[in-house]
Amino acid sequence: MDQTIVEVTYLELRSAPASFASRRPTEHVTKEELSRDEYLTLYRRVGSPLRWDQRLRMPAEELTVLLQSSLRIYVLRDSSHNALGFCEFDAAGFPETELKNFGLVPEAQGRGLGPWLLGISLQHEWSLGPKRIWLHTDTWDHPAAIPTYERAGFRVYAVRQEPVGPL
Repeated sequence: MDQTIVEVTYLELRSAPASFASRRPTEHVTKEELSRDEYLTLYRRVGSPLRWDQRLRMPAEELTVLLQSSLRIYVLRDSSHNALGFCEFDAAGFPETELKNFGLVPEAQGRGLGPWLLGISLQHEWSLGPKRIWLHTDTWDHPAAIPTYERAGFRVYAVRQEPVGPL
């Protein structure tokens, strides 16, 4: 059993998210219902460098049901409709909503698209009336993760040393 320890930071948003800068019209964000295969392709493209594996280990039927029930997925696309990233929320515990996965494909990073995707997604989620939106991130995540979340209005409420588990 792997006993590697990572630092896990828990953040929450309890009021409207911070506003975000406008983008040029070459990219757009839309709430989408992805098929399991579409979802897994994007999940791999975004998550492989970050060691994401939770959805890859899920039984196919379980993931299909999850995609059709409590998940809301916002996809960032370029003018050619190529997926550049996504922001995934799980509203199973509504009025508490968990931001489960968020990120960009490596070739889209460093252009200010991540904060923009997060901002648009959060504003839409907040308009649905949650009590709070929360997430956790760890030391394996992108170095800009926590500052990006904090600029969007999230505040740290716990930091723990935890054994490595499914991401």
